[in-house]
Amino acid sequence: MRELSGRTFLVTGASAGIGRATVFGLAARGASVVLASRSEAKTRPILEEIRRQYTDADVEFLPIDLGDLASVKRAADTFLASPRPLDVLINNAGVAGARGLSRDGFEIAFATNHLGPFFFTQLLLPKLQAAPRARIVNVASRAHFRTKEVDWGSISRPVKRIDSFRQYSFTKLLNILHAQELAKRLADTRVTTYSLHPGVVASELWREVPRPIASIMKLFFISNEEGAKTTLYCATAPELSGTSGRYYDACKEARVSRLARDEALAKELFERSEEAIRNALPGYALAS
Repeated sequence: MRELSGRTFLVTGASAGIGRATVFGLAARGASVVLASRSEAKTRPILEEIRRQYTDADVEFLPIDLGDLASVKRAADTFLASPRPLDVLINNAGVAGARGLSRDGFEIAFATNHLGPFFFTQLLLPKLQAAPRARIVNVASRAHFRTKEVDWGSISRPVKRIDSFRQYSFTKLLNILHAQELAKRLADTRVTTYSLHPGVVASELWREVPRPIASIMKLFFISNEEGAKTTLYCATAPELSGTSGRYYDACKEARVSRLARDEALAKELFERSEEAIRNALPGYALAS
């Protein structure tokens, strides 16, 4: 199968877990793939393995730390300056169970799971809008159902370990709201958006969880390859070309929580995210 030949996909968090399985799935179908991650040391062996399996593979590494807005901007500037087109952006990278603040002073899960991908997406919109048809895919989670109320104060303070999974669930809600609001804002363009639950996957996402707990949890998880199926479906399925802003689970459209259907909350998320970026990068004007 080489039906993705001539199309370029950019995948964040591509050095492990679902991201790694996703890039292999795309390369197997002939896609050009940009692997965006923090660690070149972890990503280079993946590039080499893809090239061994598919001798004509077009793959490259893009350094990015989604928890650092300056790094996000550098990565976007590097990609925008390249001759590569962009057909699909897959916002896959994320953390769970992490604690602390980002370099810009935001709670680390909020910074890595939402604010960094939000900023990266906004910066890459010119390339996406230049494509014949483009997609933005946010890897969210069914965990968003656990969020019953929004505490905006949590985005700028470290959370306790007991609250770290609650914060993770909150950021997954934001991934869904982001995709939904983007769909509205891009309604008159050729760019469509999607969010999804990949399944509960035994991936590097859980690297911050204490090892004894993580080891037990992973006994009940699915493989990264199984987890990548819905991501690949949202990124490539021809039948989804006419839909936008919807949420998928097990390669089917699925319902979302009450908060994830709140249009006012989605709009507020955009406003707060843009304000957070302006405050972190004084003098930088983010195009809405």
